[in-house]
Amino acid sequence: MRHLVSTMVSVLAAQASAACTRETLKAITEELLAAQSAGQATFSSLSNTVAYSENRKNMDIKSGILTKALKIDHARSQHDTTQCAAFSEFIVTNSAAPYVIATQLRLDNTTKVSQMDTIWTTKGDWLFNATGTLYWASREDWNPIPAGKRDPRAVIKAASDAYCDVFDDTTVQVPWGSPCARLEGGMYTGKGEATDSCNVGVPSGVPLVNRQYVIDEEYGTVDVMMDFGGTAGQKGATGLPDSHEFRVESGKLRYVHTLSSCGGKACM
Repeated sequence: MRHLVSTMVSVLAAQASAACTRETLKAITEELLAAQSAGQATFSSLSNTVAYSENRKNMDIKSGILTKALKIDHARSQHDTTQCAAFSEFIVTNSAAPYVIATQLRLDNTTKVSQMDTIWTTKGDWLFNATGTLYWASREDWNPIPAGKRDPRAVIKAASDAYCDVFDDTTVQVPWGSPCARLEGGMYTGKGEATDSCNVGVPSGVPLVNRQYVIDEEYGTVDVMMDFGGTAGQKGATGLPDSHEFRVESGKLRYVHTLSSCGGKACM
């Protein structure tokens, strides 16, 4: 029996490893892009029993934003082979129905997407401006980091956590890069200069909780989905649905992309 259990564990580990190649994850994010472009709430790598949430609320994927055919003006994805997960950022500038969308995907050991979490913003959400978001995002360098200069995933995660922690604890030391630029809604802190800074002030006494991460060491990125001003342990119950994506270079923050869904609340 012990040998049988050991064999089964080895098989499952091998399956998981096979599922989590960068090539497999890239193919899946390409499927997601095609599905969103066509307005199809399914794609071949999606599990029939996928656990789906939209703006931090569990719902039927067939009633969600994937059913909207969108002309996507900008798409960028990151791939986390350690967690068997991926992240995609989509920008839609259609004036009638603009969106900025952040999606995390997680695979099970059969190469199927078993969990999918999306946060989308549109008119009326925090500082929303899709054309501004596209303008600045398209001018940033999110290319792979040379192999010898890549940070370990623990360093990338720690940089994102420090940024998130300082909202509730002003004594936290954030590894600000120089230059660093923050894209929040359509507002941008950079000017393309060496003195650009992300350290331009944040609210205080605001907990950023219930965090879930997708980390890509090759690109120095981490996306953090969480509840902005929420209650720890109560995912989606309080606070604003929020995505913060970070680019980390040499242990320092280089870019920050944020989106917060107001969900009809007055948060402008």
